[in-house]
Amino acid sequence: MKRSDALQRLHAWFGSRGWRPLPFQRAMWRHYLAGESGLLHTPTGSGKTLAMFGGPLLQAMLDPPPAPRRASAVRPLQVLWVTPLRALASDTARALQAPIDGLGLGWRVGLRSGDASNRDRRLAREGRIDVLVTTPESLALLLSYPDTLERMRQLRCVVVDEWHELLGNKRGVLLQLNLALLREAAPAVQLWGLSATLGNLPQARDVLLPHRPQATIVEGARQRPVTIRSLLPEPGERFPWAGHLGLSQLPRVLDALFRAHSSLLFTNTRAQAELWHQALAAVWPEDAGTLALHHGSLDPALRQQVEDGLRAGTLRCVVATSSLDLGVDFPEVDQVLQLGSPKGVARLRQRAGRASHRPGASGQILCIPSHALELAEYAAARHALHDGVIEARRPPTLSLDVLAQHAVSRALAGGFNADALLEQVRGTHAFAALEDAQWNAVIDFIVQGGRALTRYPEFHKVVRDADGVYRMPDRRQALRHRLSIGTISSDGSVRVQFLRGGSLGAVEEQFASRLRRGDRFQFAGRLLELVQLRDMTAFVRVARGGGDGVVPRWQGGQLPLSMPLGRELEKVLSGADQSAESRWLAPLLALQSQMSAAPSPDHLLVEDVRRREGQFLFVYPFAGRHVHEALAALLALRCTRRQRNSIGYAVNDHGLVLAPATPVDLQEQDWRAMLDAGDLLQDLREAVNLGELARRQFRGIARVAGLLVPSLPGGMPRSLRQLQASAGLLHDVLREHDPEHLLLALAEQEVLHDSLDLPGLQQVLARIATRSLSLQRPSSLTPLAFPLWAERLRGQFSNEDWRTRVQRAAQQLERRHGR
Repeated sequence: MKRSDALQRLHAWFGSRGWRPLPFQRAMWRHYLAGESGLLHTPTGSGKTLAMFGGPLLQAMLDPPPAPRRASAVRPLQVLWVTPLRALASDTARALQAPIDGLGLGWRVGLRSGDASNRDRRLAREGRIDVLVTTPESLALLLSYPDTLERMRQLRCVVVDEWHELLGNKRGVLLQLNLALLREAAPAVQLWGLSATLGNLPQARDVLLPHRPQATIVEGARQRPVTIRSLLPEPGERFPWAGHLGLSQLPRVLDALFRAHSSLLFTNTRAQAELWHQALAAVWPEDAGTLALHHGSLDPALRQQVEDGLRAGTLRCVVATSSLDLGVDFPEVDQVLQLGSPKGVARLRQRAGRASHRPGASGQILCIPSHALELAEYAAARHALHDGVIEARRPPTLSLDVLAQHAVSRALAGGFNADALLEQVRGTHAFAALEDAQWNAVIDFIVQGGRALTRYPEFHKVVRDADGVYRMPDRRQALRHRLSIGTISSDGSVRVQFLRGGSLGAVEEQFASRLRRGDRFQFAGRLLELVQLRDMTAFVRVARGGGDGVVPRWQGGQLPLSMPLGRELEKVLSGADQSAESRWLAPLLALQSQMSAAPSPDHLLVEDVRRREGQFLFVYPFAGRHVHEALAALLALRCTRRQRNSIGYAVNDHGLVLAPATPVDLQEQDWRAMLDAGDLLQDLREAVNLGELARRQFRGIARVAGLLVPSLPGGMPRSLRQLQASAGLLHDVLREHDPEHLLLALAEQEVLHDSLDLPGLQQVLARIATRSLSLQRPSSLTPLAFPLWAERLRGQFSNEDWRTRVQRAAQQLERRHGR
């Protein structure tokens, strides 16, 4: 078929759907037919799936017709499509099959993910599909079988969808290693990444395509205009300064929901989603089946029901977390609401794109503040969107636990030569700087566990044969390894299941262990009663008679404010904004200026407040809680060096507070000295209990590297306590007998760079060094100080509820200052 005829057929299929190919889609097809690889950056809902897939479809029409084949025949895989979410994989498979059927190509799309059916898994393993949609973990599992790579030698195209979601984590590192493997097996393969919201495009391209410097970046449709509206309190209405879930807004939220046909209400944590679903359900005026809940701890079958309801337009509202952030296509959703601050510009844009998910449609989002200062964050996000600010994603490097897992997979997939694999691994961005000593340590680890574990056969996974090839001969070891492939840690969870079948999902073991028979808790949108806890499964039934139940809390659920949004927030709070949010906040901001000073991009605000219970030192860098956690520990250490003292601290996304037991007198030059970047790493090591933090980090690393193996099918799952004990014992043994072990060094490195965000702290200290310092001594807590003071109360013992104490303190301040 001629190229013009193939294009005409594809255009005709678009026309049959009422569409016309957009300029960037046609440009993508040209790049693909020219044999190029690259990165496509285009907004959510603009048609990037068809922009990408149109190239392989056109190529299939241009190729000579294939010989007739039986349905059971092995087919050369044409397209491998990698997505970060299982739900996105299912949706993508459906989206790809539609043009294939419409053009009569006869290709079969298969799915290989944790949610795939047994039939789909069998077809993928047997090589009887043309287009495979999978996840990074499932791809790694497939490639651990000896025959998989051979069947992929004729692979034409690899697509990495939502690349921004993989770029900044170990899932992306695992994918980089397997992409290097595929590039070597199929040198002619074309590799494309797709992304919607990314601030470091050239770096993202280079990480994905290290073998193609200066590869093509295709900019798609212009970013959809995003309109931010805030659900403002009424003029004069009392609104909390801190510490609330926003449930006082429930009547207004309900009214907004029923002005639209279908809505997504996004929260930042699973606990918030459960609470808001519970609150809405209590006042829901329609059929309860039109209100639903979606988050990552729910059973896949329940999530699938919700996604199907959104596509069909039968749901009025879904309360969701980031589990629905990504590009699952829900054209029937016409409104998005955001509860609380989105904490990041990219996240807000991504969520806004979930409504009117159609090319050319604009995005709108209604923001619901839970306390007053979140209104300023909405105004800051609007400025950031207007200026095109999007956060960058930092790609990890030298994740040796992932490399160890990959090396074992290669040993299992037929064996590897160490020198050849090293050369291939160094072809990735993640391991371009891998040193010979580090590689030798990885080999030593997978062969014998390292020097301290040589005597334990269970850590001897890989054997070097007479030909110098590393292989994995033990079948039980092989099964355990395949069960543990991936970098997402799910240890310490308890399955929640009805007494007579029906899984609901999972909660963390620490929450489940506090429940007793007959206790009630809220989960999966239901009020449940615990019947028994056995073998890491909580057997439950629906609680009768109504009432309340506790809501599970998941660790690590709080999202930190991004630094770009924090810089925009400083501008808003300085008075450089005339939005509706700032007009509502004007009295509060005026009070801040009257009592102390307003924040500003030109200076660092520091407040020294003396109260009856002691001295409080507030610092406001607006850099997010992770950076503030490290900075607070650093300042506390340097302050104690000035005089013997005990200093407590608390942090939030706006700043930090130090509470010295003995008052300290700090002048501007003293603060300058404490905020100096000199000896930063050494002081940070001393300021935090780095050993204990690394010990906690070690468990996840040990699981990825294969030191903590999962239970075999049919065996009793290991509890969090058992895992912690095993990990702690291994950590202590290595620390004593093999202190240079590669996993110990990795744990410390990850604590510094991830948990404490050392690069972010360095950036903040450098920025502070260029600013003036505004040292204020207000007579009482200011509007900015109050949320930090309230945060500090969380760590104190009291027989009063925390919110009660915060509310009482807020009312006292408001009476004093006329608010």
